[in-house]
Amino acid sequence: MDNKKYPIGQFKYPKDLTHDLLSDWITTIATFPKNLNMEVQNLTDKQLDSSYRKNGWTLRQIVHHCADSHMNAFCRMKLALTENEPTIKPYFEDRWAQLKDYELPLDASLAILEGLHTRWEILLKSISNSDLSRKFVHPEGNRRISIVEAIGMYAWHCEHHLAHIMLSKKIGYE
Repeated sequence: MDNKKYPIGQFKYPKDLTHDLLSDWITTIATFPKNLNMEVQNLTDKQLDSSYRKNGWTLRQIVHHCADSHMNAFCRMKLALTENEPTIKPYFEDRWAQLKDYELPLDASLAILEGLHTRWEILLKSISNSDLSRKFVHPEGNRRISIVEAIGMYAWHCEHHLAHIMLSKKIGYE
């Protein structure tokens, strides 16, 4: 089950962050909408409404979740760039995935991701080295997360959910 839940493993922040790794993370974020669209464009509604694992989200829910999650991440980074260690608002992603808009066709969320990631790439490439260390506070555990760590987490998040979709296409749908 762990291999299906975390097909690329869990995110681990590297001990030694290099400029090349940061650049790779930004590229992953920038190219995510195109890569996601390529993976889902020919799927049927039956495939989109199936899961990559028992009791997991459907592929449709994953795409809509990515739009919601990445909008939140983008706003959190902008808050960290413009305020002094702002406390962010967490949300219950599992409850969001049960709302009616998660049943819609993928077009709206794919369009959101395309526009959002275009802006996100420009923002990330414009951040100074000193701004990479700016932080926001996640109220669960009062955890301070730097922008550079958040970039890594969301590059991982892109690859994590792409892997779920690719896994479904490889092994079948539940």
